[in-house]
Amino acid sequence: MQAKIYVASHKLYQMPSDPLYQPIWVGHSKSSNPFDLPAGWIGDDSGDNISDKNSSFNELTALYWAWKNSEADIIGLVHYRRYFSLNHKKGLNNVLNSKQLDDLFKNNQIVLPKKRNYYIQTNYSHYVHAHHAEAINKARELMSPTYQTSYDKIMKRTDQHLFNMLIMTRQQLDEYADWMFDILFKLEKEIDTSTYDQYEKRVFGFVGERLLDIFLDANNKKYVEVPFVFEEKQNWFKKGGNFLIRMIAGGKDDK
Repeated sequence: MQAKIYVASHKLYQMPSDPLYQPIWVGHSKSSNPFDLPAGWIGDDSGDNISDKNSSFNELTALYWAWKNSEADIIGLVHYRRYFSLNHKKGLNNVLNSKQLDDLFKNNQIVLPKKRNYYIQTNYSHYVHAHHAEAINKARELMSPTYQTSYDKIMKRTDQHLFNMLIMTRQQLDEYADWMFDILFKLEKEIDTSTYDQYEKRVFGFVGERLLDIFLDANNKKYVEVPFVFEEKQNWFKKGGNFLIRMIAGGKDDK
C-alpha cells in the first residue's frame, strides 16, 4: 500500500529525505507569493481545502487537505518540529522510516504518539487552565450521546494523545476526519472568537487535539503507540512554571 506522511510547516525548514514524507505549507492561501513553495513541497490551498482557516485550525488544515486530496492508502500527519521515532532520538535520520511503517501496519490500522500524562490534572482541567472553556464545553453539546459518554470518560483521565499527530489507513482516516471536522465546523458557528488573543484564536486546532481520544473510545478503535521527539529544544522549566501559574490563577476564564 502507498503511504504518505505529511509534514506541516508554515516556514522553510529542513525536512526528512525519505520520500515517505511530504512537506506541506499550511496556511499557504494567505501567502503573498503563491509561487514561493520550495522544490518538492506542496501547499494546503489546492483542491478541496480549508487553507484560509489555518490561523484557527493550525496543522489541521494539512490533515484536511490530505483527507480530501491525497491518493495514499496510509496517511499521516506530523509537524516540522515533532516526529515519530522508534528509537526516541532526535535528528531527521532517526524519524520513522518506510520499512518501520510497513512493519507497524502489518498488524495495525492506527499509529499514534505516546500519550502525555499530566498526573495531577485531568484532561479537562488542563485544557481550561490553558484555554477558554467555552469551546471545549460547546464541543460536547455538538456530539451524539455515545460520543458524550466517551467525552466525559476521556476528560476525567489524566493522559491523552496530543499534537494532532497520527497515521491511519484511508478507511480509518475517513471515519475520523468526517466526524472531527463536522464537529469543528459546527463549533466555528457557535463560538465568537473576536475577543480572543492571537494565540487563543487557534482554538479549533486545540479542540481538535482533544477530539481524537474521544473518537477512539466511542468506536473502540485499536491503535499502537510510537515514541515521538521534539526536534527543537524544549524549555521544560518555563513550561512547568507557566503551567503552575495558570493553575494558581484559575485559567483563561478565572475559574
